[in-house]
Amino acid sequence: MEYMIQVEPDVSVYAIDINPSGRKTILFLHGWPGNYKLFEYQYICLCQHGYRCIGLDTRGFGKSDKPWRGYNYNRLADDVRCVIEALGLHDITLAGHSTGGAIAVRYMARHNGFGVCKLALFAAAAPSLIQRVGFPYGQNAEDIDQMIRSTYADRPAMLRDFGKRFFYQKVSEPFSDWFFQLGLQAASWATIEVEKAWLREELFSDFPKIRVPTLILHGVHDQVCLFPLAISQSRGIRNSILIPFENSGHGLFYDEVDHFNNELMRFVG
Repeated sequence: MEYMIQVEPDVSVYAIDINPSGRKTILFLHGWPGNYKLFEYQYICLCQHGYRCIGLDTRGFGKSDKPWRGYNYNRLADDVRCVIEALGLHDITLAGHSTGGAIAVRYMARHNGFGVCKLALFAAAAPSLIQRVGFPYGQNAEDIDQMIRSTYADRPAMLRDFGKRFFYQKVSEPFSDWFFQLGLQAASWATIEVEKAWLREELFSDFPKIRVPTLILHGVHDQVCLFPLAISQSRGIRNSILIPFENSGHGLFYDEVDHFNNELMRFVG
């Protein structure tokens, strides 16, 4: 089932509910610059095993409305709350990849984990995508500034370059083209505003507010959200477990798809 869920008077976001009769529910939050389709190889497997999977397109991306505003983590977390309420979800696993993982962390802190019984973070951009004073583990802010300039100048070229760093395992040319097209479906201004958010947003104080079992899956070869971010997550989030993916980069849900799906199912139960 497909929905357009109102999150503000003039903004709605897209959600797809796959296998609504499934016994346990997982709400997936995709990373930048994709959309819900990034988890295609999870939906197929997990739904065949009886899970209910819900994919959400962040505002500005995929099939969601593309307003000029609202790309800070607080607003994006509030959008998630609107979806959970609109669909009447409870006791779900909230699963986020990359920036989606950062939004999931903010949601847990800002909304006290409303409706969520477990949290799963995949290559999450938390507690900070960039290096900060006392936190030397992220990207250089100057590199993100350059990425933003590239997006303004030639967004397709920027997306192609990003795709080359996304996966550790070799992907086919058709798959690479598919991934590229997902990025193009986003609004250019949304793409840029989320990039700018990486420079402003940090989640250090959000970690202690997470009180549910948390699974952290992270590729050792991740060139986007470097592996030390996962170590910081595991140290900062109580009742968390970190599973390194030795043969994965940022796109671990495809680099080691079977391993990924099995670990996620084992955690959800």
